[in-house]
Amino acid sequence: MKIDMLMPQMGESIAEATIVKWLKNPGDRVEKDEIILEISTDKVDSEIPSPAAGVLLDVLFAANDVVPVKAKIATIDTEASASTSTNELAPKAAETAPNTSTPPPIQEDDSSRYYSPLVKGLAEKHGIAETELAQIQGSGQGGRVSKTDLLDYIETGRSAPAAPAAAITPAPPTSAQPKAAAPTQAKAPTRPTDWDGDGVKIIPMDNMRQAIAEHMVRSKQTSPHVYSVQEVDCSKISKYRAAHKKKFEEREGFGLSFTPFFLEATVKALLEFPHINSSVDGKKIILKKNINLGCAVALPNNGLIVPVIKHAEEKNFVGIARSLSDLALRARNKKLVPADVSGGTFTVTNPGVFGTMIGTPIINQPQVAILCLGAIKKRAVVVDDMIAIREICYLTLSYDHRIVDGSLGGQFLAYVREYLENWDMDRALY
Repeated sequence: MKIDMLMPQMGESIAEATIVKWLKNPGDRVEKDEIILEISTDKVDSEIPSPAAGVLLDVLFAANDVVPVKAKIATIDTEASASTSTNELAPKAAETAPNTSTPPPIQEDDSSRYYSPLVKGLAEKHGIAETELAQIQGSGQGGRVSKTDLLDYIETGRSAPAAPAAAITPAPPTSAQPKAAAPTQAKAPTRPTDWDGDGVKIIPMDNMRQAIAEHMVRSKQTSPHVYSVQEVDCSKISKYRAAHKKKFEEREGFGLSFTPFFLEATVKALLEFPHINSSVDGKKIILKKNINLGCAVALPNNGLIVPVIKHAEEKNFVGIARSLSDLALRARNKKLVPADVSGGTFTVTNPGVFGTMIGTPIINQPQVAILCLGAIKKRAVVVDDMIAIREICYLTLSYDHRIVDGSLGGQFLAYVREYLENWDMDRALY
């Protein structure tokens, strides 16, 4: 039986990926889940495993080719024998593999160092020669130079070249859990300097923004969006966090943020109101037993990706915090795999980290709701007929009115609010 390998979609906004290199040749025997090739996108670098055991047949794209997601890239024959197939298949693959990419203007002296077509194009645009490009230290997988690395290099005036890539060595393994990097906020687009005569500048929308635009427009056309907002007193969880964050960081190796508190409350609310953990198929409502919690992560290049905490209902508070930290760190270092960004049943987004008070996010299809966390601010509020200072934030639920009405949406938000406001201050984390 022959099985087609398709280019995976590494997130909702990813429309294409670049093949970095093939690790197997046509005619080679492959095992199920064995890594066959490496791919790169603006957001994620990933190793792609074989979907089945067999012999790799047709390879339809070569290294450096840019391939649309869900396009067929290879075929695996689960019944063929590698020993009898290798010599016959290799010529065929060479003949059939199209080279759809334009030869890049920049070639690397060091063939082991890969530059994405996007990086090559930016380097050519800014007059960066191959020798200068090779001096930029990359933050990507294996020291790979990303778009952000190159833009940072350009913005700093290219005054001092970074250490050569050859100086990058992997850190030795250690039994202690490494500390997670501090959250990286997305950068605002650089203000242009080359305006035309009418004082405007036309910038082609990149593939990531095109895909986001298409996905968001389709969501608005699919789901009649309704929004509900509730105010939450976060004073208790703030005090609890302050009391435990030092011990938590010492034990876990990363900081204790407010987000896991909201995620746990969301999971409990979804168990209580399963219709919000669902999707729509025509005239059918599909309830989901498992809660796969998508958490929007802002990327350094002003992009966005939504990795998913799988089976969140099975995790305790610390487990949710660990999963969130791991996914966010790997997202910012472009180390997510396809399974990390698929299968979400509900999404939480947190623009509050940028100071946003209230947001009205668009539903991530095919889900039916998304929760938005606003910034936590100290405010004067009325408590027991007295003015008091409390740490307040606003929660917004965007929901599909085909499935969720105002009553259900309000009850869901009220559950989350009450869960947080009645946090058990004596609760043990471990």
